[in-house]
Amino acid sequence: MTETVVIKLGGNATEQLTPQFFDQLARWRAAGVRVLMIHGGGPQINAWSERLGLTVHKRGGIRVTDADTLAVTQAVLLGVVQPALCLTLHQHGLPVMGLNTTDNALLTGTLLDQQLYGAVGKITQVNTTVLNRVLADYVGVLAPLAQTSDGTMLNVNADMAAVAVARALGATRLMMVTDVPGVIVNGTTAATIDPQQASRWVQQRIITSGMEAKINAAIDCVHAGTQVNITNDVTRPGTMVLSAAM
Repeated sequence: MTETVVIKLGGNATEQLTPQFFDQLARWRAAGVRVLMIHGGGPQINAWSERLGLTVHKRGGIRVTDADTLAVTQAVLLGVVQPALCLTLHQHGLPVMGLNTTDNALLTGTLLDQQLYGAVGKITQVNTTVLNRVLADYVGVLAPLAQTSDGTMLNVNADMAAVAVARALGATRLMMVTDVPGVIVNGTTAATIDPQQASRWVQQRIITSGMEAKINAAIDCVHAGTQVNITNDVTRPGTMVLSAAM
């Protein structure tokens, strides 16, 4: 069975990739491992929103998305972040293909909670046929946008998108690459975390905002049998997220 690794890159992480990162991708591909990257773009979207006079508003790490924010999100993800990331991968000798939901309806979704979040969606279907075909030859770089059955665009939290795609592809591993080495508790990176620990740390406000969203998404993924690591370096384990049964 072909192994698949899904890498979720936060917006900061896309601009802080090291030579070791690209070396690891090359080693995976040489070993026959398929690699799909799902990229966020939070800092870049924030910067452009503020430049355009739009208020940035998040709830539980999820961006509240009105029509103007959705337009900016699409423009930044597909016109700024993804092209830059694809260019960098190409410069490091990796075959790469930029992807988004309008390519053969790759990601189909429904509204998460329109009253609470606006045009934010959750993924209900992944076109695995097309993704599997692409990943046989390329490192895929996928933006976390989905569309409804009637073609309405949806903003999707990149952590949630990565989990949905990893589960659909039957990925062996999901690497959630961020700008910190893992889940930090009292100044130390936790080697592992399980749902009970996560709940306590959220209540104690040790885990907040974006990391809270990552943990919630990761727990959904490990229940489906995919190993999840939260890290700032794909060559290091960071924090491994365990299911309740482990």
